[in-house]
Amino acid sequence: MAVSMIIALAALASSVTADFPDCVNGPLKNNRVCNMALDPNSRATALVSLFTLEEKIQNMGSTSPGVPRIGLPLYQWWNEALHGIASSPGVTFANSGSDYSYATSFPQPILMGAAFDDDLIYDVATVVSTEARSFNNGNYSGLNYWTPNINPYKDPRWGRGQETPGEDPFHLSSYVNKLISGLQGGLDATPYIKVVSTCKHFAGYDLESFDGVSRYAFNAIISQQDLREYYLPPFQQCARDSKVQSFMCSYNAVNGIPTCADPYLLQTILREFWGWTATDQFVTSDCDAVQNIFNGSSWNVPALGHNYTQTPEEAVADALNAGTDLDCGTFYPDFLGSAYDQGLYNISTLDQSLIRRYASLVRLGYFDPPSIQPYRQLTFANVSTDTAQSLALKAAEEGIVLLKNDGTLPLPTSNLTVAIIGPLAMSTVQMQGNYYGVAPYLHSPLYAAQQAGFSIMFSFGADINSTNTTGFAAAIGIASQADIVIYVGGIDVSIEHEESDRPDIAWTGNQLDLINQLSTLSKPLIVVQMGTMVDSSSLESNCGVNSIVWAGYPGQDGGTAIINILLGKTAPAGRLPVTQYPNHYVNEVSMTNMSLRPFESSNYSENNPGRTYKWYTGSPVYEFGHGLHYTTFNRTLSPLSKSIFSIPSLLTTSSNSSTIPAQKDLIPFRKFPFSIHNIGNTTSSYVALGFLTGSFGPQPYPKKSLVAYTRVHDIAPGEVRNGELSLNIGSLARVDEQGDMVLWPGKYTLLLDVEGVISVDFELRGEAVKLDEWPKKA
Repeated sequence: MAVSMIIALAALASSVTADFPDCVNGPLKNNRVCNMALDPNSRATALVSLFTLEEKIQNMGSTSPGVPRIGLPLYQWWNEALHGIASSPGVTFANSGSDYSYATSFPQPILMGAAFDDDLIYDVATVVSTEARSFNNGNYSGLNYWTPNINPYKDPRWGRGQETPGEDPFHLSSYVNKLISGLQGGLDATPYIKVVSTCKHFAGYDLESFDGVSRYAFNAIISQQDLREYYLPPFQQCARDSKVQSFMCSYNAVNGIPTCADPYLLQTILREFWGWTATDQFVTSDCDAVQNIFNGSSWNVPALGHNYTQTPEEAVADALNAGTDLDCGTFYPDFLGSAYDQGLYNISTLDQSLIRRYASLVRLGYFDPPSIQPYRQLTFANVSTDTAQSLALKAAEEGIVLLKNDGTLPLPTSNLTVAIIGPLAMSTVQMQGNYYGVAPYLHSPLYAAQQAGFSIMFSFGADINSTNTTGFAAAIGIASQADIVIYVGGIDVSIEHEESDRPDIAWTGNQLDLINQLSTLSKPLIVVQMGTMVDSSSLESNCGVNSIVWAGYPGQDGGTAIINILLGKTAPAGRLPVTQYPNHYVNEVSMTNMSLRPFESSNYSENNPGRTYKWYTGSPVYEFGHGLHYTTFNRTLSPLSKSIFSIPSLLTTSSNSSTIPAQKDLIPFRKFPFSIHNIGNTTSSYVALGFLTGSFGPQPYPKKSLVAYTRVHDIAPGEVRNGELSLNIGSLARVDEQGDMVLWPGKYTLLLDVEGVISVDFELRGEAVKLDEWPKKA
């Protein structure tokens, strides 16, 4: 993006130039914003007091022009870093061959979520924030990043499901906690935040365009029970517990009110109930979401909006008064002036929004001397380091899931002739998914197979999404000559992406036709499926398909990761972070149906077979948490020292702490020890998933709920490793119809892993107790 001025920061030892205010020699030097002894709110208040009304309004958009007369430069708030810093209005890449021409490109969150390794997520986020700071110091990016997408991925058709870690709210909450810490430099970083993380899209957002309904006009009807229990836990984690600096309100409305104009969401729940009240925390709109409160004429298509207000002035005033502090777009700068003239908001409300955002920049060190800030010393030498490249490969390998295997995998390492077939065998940029930047390299599966020393024959065979069969003969021909056949296909962002949901979840085009023909050749056949879930039930039942591997969007070294898994250089241990449904699922529930619980009706818009593994009443192709290994594990879960607990005693004592958290759901309950014995012949990691089930709380009961997980790394053959699954009181609670979180009496069972054959039972006795009371909408 163009900038209004470039200020040389002579004090910066590395001689990096970037667009920062000059608190030493510039016009602001005597203003309190440059006084490092003051708190961020006081400093930001002093800065904003210098603005005229016009200057205040013009700086309410995502491309803020600054105030040149006082030495405040232009600032671009819109920067992206979903799985590595990404091309966006605030992030640019230099020409190829130059410094800042690339950055590490990690796998999409859907694949990293499959690793169920929160420490990995922290490490990835730390690299991303380091590279973001490096780019900022080189004047190639800003400091505010609109990541992560933390909406639960409940409908497999959603075009943006690839951006999320999966379908389970507990999993997403654990994931985002580590992500925010890595991005911001800690959960309450001092003296400086590394970069600002933004939890999006708040709330109830998981539809792009379905059956004539656009995200820009969609009104998500969500019960208080579902809202509290499913859609909001990751956002509670962001706000209450992880202290994220920024939120993004979404395009859709929830129960009749556009989220960016909803004081119940932005004030009552976010700021009051969750205590997200720091003066340096702010809400941005999604891009043109403020405009869509009024109408949908924007850079987005189709041009649909909520028509919630009669005038543009009412739209901007409603958003500002509700608590939206920044407009990604130009509607605030265009109409806040006339809205003020009409008396639709108070100047103090405008000032508060500006102060929040500039206080955030104070915490980022934006106004302070670079010489005293470690983050300002980072350069391009800190980008795409050997460590970062190894981590990108590790992240892909940890997430890859072995869905089916009859013993064909791992492949022998002796000389083999391998036929590699499929439209994604040569994938490079497709492995990045969406919201990506320029990677240092993109190693396709074909490239990686060639590097592995195989004798390779290659044919595309089929397109991703066509009925063209002209490539079938060549594919069958090379497969007939090969020792091993590897098909690499599935879907990519031409099928699923922002603004486009899938009409179904079947394999696209005629890929299955080709795979079925390959399966009749009596050759070992391995199918590598990329993208998000497609219905592979026919491949699961086809004995001519020996192995199926899900590789998602594996990032810059995805091909290497896939081949390493197939060869057994790395043993697979990923678990599906979503349910793989049969394709007929899409005919049983509308995307606009936001309810979770099953409901039988002849009306398509009301019928629901149940959402996610918790409520789905059908038979999944592969269930949430499914994942095979190259070895065999014996697992044990230790019993509790007692199995009956009094509910009142659980809320007044803690099993392993002398202090009781202010939030009752965070009170520790028990740690459940387990052991994993590798009785096979392959070193492998193991993901321990802890599910809770039982008859307690309101009916219907969920089938089970994930309440704990951990990844045990590199268990050698014959080795026994121990771990713990830690449960809090909130792990045991359920949400009633009013949205209140309640601890109920009843019989509980903790299950280890998806099969549910290893378990520990316990019972809670006493009267049901509310852990908190969900705020009621006025």
